[in-house]
Amino acid sequence: QVQLVESGGGLVQAGGSLRLSCAASGRTFSNYYMAWFRQAPGKERVFVSSINWDGGGILYANSVKGRFTISGDNAKNMVYLQMNMLKPEDTAVYYCAFRRGFERDYSSWGRGTQVTVSS
Repeated sequence: QVQLVESGGGLVQAGGSLRLSCAASGRTFSNYYMAWFRQAPGKERVFVSSINWDGGGILYANSVKGRFTISGDNAKNMVYLQMNMLKPEDTAVYYCAFRRGFERDYSSWGRGTQVTVSS
């Protein structure tokens, strides 16, 4: 199975930046997706961004497009989320997720890391 560990969350002022990291441990993967989701207080968990390595497979939620950048190190099974121009509405617990290429849903999840953006 795949274990995911997020890091990089914290408290930042509006307009600031944070970089989240997610380390996936387990066997070497050749076809998989890694993604970031977030859940704000009192709201549903929502998709933020995803990346795969089968050709430019990068997606962003409209709410973060132009501000967040997802990247990864395939060899190290790492995924990152560079978050710039942070807004208070970005405040949420951010979760790293993993799924194999043939899976419909993300099957592995990290425990989450808190991101708090103050005004």
